[in-house]
Amino acid sequence: MKRTGILLLSALAISLIAFTAFKTSSVKATFNISNWSQWRGPEGTGISTETNVPTEWGISKNIKWSTEIPGRGHSSPIVWGNKVFLTTDIEGETVTGAKAVEHKLGGQVFVHPDSVGANRKHTFKVLSLDRTTGKVLWEQTAYEGTVYDDRHRKGSYAAPTPATDGTYIFGWFGGEGEGLYCYDFNGKLIWKTPVGKVASIGMGPGSSPVIYENTVILQCDEDEGKNSFIVALENKTGKEVWKIPRKVQASWSTPLIVRTAQRAELITSGNELIISYDPKTGKELWQTKGHGSNAIPTPLAGHGMVFVYAGFPAKKTMAIKLGGSGDISNSANIVWQYEKGTAYVPSSILYRDYLYLMTDRGILTCLDAKTGQLIYEGGRIPVPATFTASPVAFDGKILLMSEDGDTYIIKAGPKHEVLAINSIGEPIYSSPAISDGMIFIRAEKNLYCIGSR
Repeated sequence: MKRTGILLLSALAISLIAFTAFKTSSVKATFNISNWSQWRGPEGTGISTETNVPTEWGISKNIKWSTEIPGRGHSSPIVWGNKVFLTTDIEGETVTGAKAVEHKLGGQVFVHPDSVGANRKHTFKVLSLDRTTGKVLWEQTAYEGTVYDDRHRKGSYAAPTPATDGTYIFGWFGGEGEGLYCYDFNGKLIWKTPVGKVASIGMGPGSSPVIYENTVILQCDEDEGKNSFIVALENKTGKEVWKIPRKVQASWSTPLIVRTAQRAELITSGNELIISYDPKTGKELWQTKGHGSNAIPTPLAGHGMVFVYAGFPAKKTMAIKLGGSGDISNSANIVWQYEKGTAYVPSSILYRDYLYLMTDRGILTCLDAKTGQLIYEGGRIPVPATFTASPVAFDGKILLMSEDGDTYIIKAGPKHEVLAINSIGEPIYSSPAISDGMIFIRAEKNLYCIGSR
């Protein structure tokens, strides 16, 4: 595929509680619903089951606290118990001679016009804040020095959202620095392990770590796919449990773990291939031809299917029946496809019976998740806006957060309706987290806690 307009806004780096509402029988993970433990919540879907979340806020209303965060980051906050964790990158002075790794596409040297950052010193940090007060409890420097690859000028090396299993916090900067970092809840470095450098066409990192049982899983797709891989590391030691090469070119999508009554599947999105792995062993379960676009949005799952989609250069959504084996291309396992309405950067959302596809301008298309039938399209917000953050849903509502700092609360269901518009007056590029009746919003400079209690 010819890549002349790649735009990694670290959006998918960007995050969000609770459980997917599967219509088929499923096995629920043993998470406390108050914990938002990784990108898009414990199940990776952006869905919260909470009903006490505020729907109105502003500069002088329902903002419990705000805390300035140093540097730049598009990673989402995660929450466990009374602690909030997030990562950031502080960009320093120019370093003489420092430059990004050389990229080649189709055998030709490729430099994206919006690539920046590799000529400077960077400081990667992991922070912990008190959930109730916003006080910074600790701040640890994971790495100081130069980086391997550039990033998009609108992005950040602190784009991947950290993850926690309730004992450790795992910080990942897309292979930059010294790999994957593991801290305990007091900020002590338990281990760090090199995973391998990941060239990302000069667009920076995006894919976030996911947790399965006692492992942390990383999807590492690079440039033309010659050195792409997916790897699982043991959570207590950082030792490699399994590592599988992938012939899939650079992607920024976070994998999704889907648990059904039959088995667990690790779903990965890719330009060339969509692949399901056994998350325990790394064994490939099935694969199908990919969507043919830049893999940035995260897959979704429900109703016995996984929904994999992308928005550039082609717009395509595929509904795939779980439980397959081998090559399922052109088989009955591909339940339906739809070729409109998807975003380049933000992930879409599956809530109850409907799949809401979202464009980068916040325009929604609502499909019946089971059949792909169009319910409505062209669901617009009142004013033009651009979106990098991915939506989150709770209590019959969908939240869209724009780069202008506005949050549009959309009524879930077969009719598009904007219920409310709230603003914090600061640009938002990161996806929110929901925990114990509060919304945690990382804006350009500050972390906000929204709560009515």
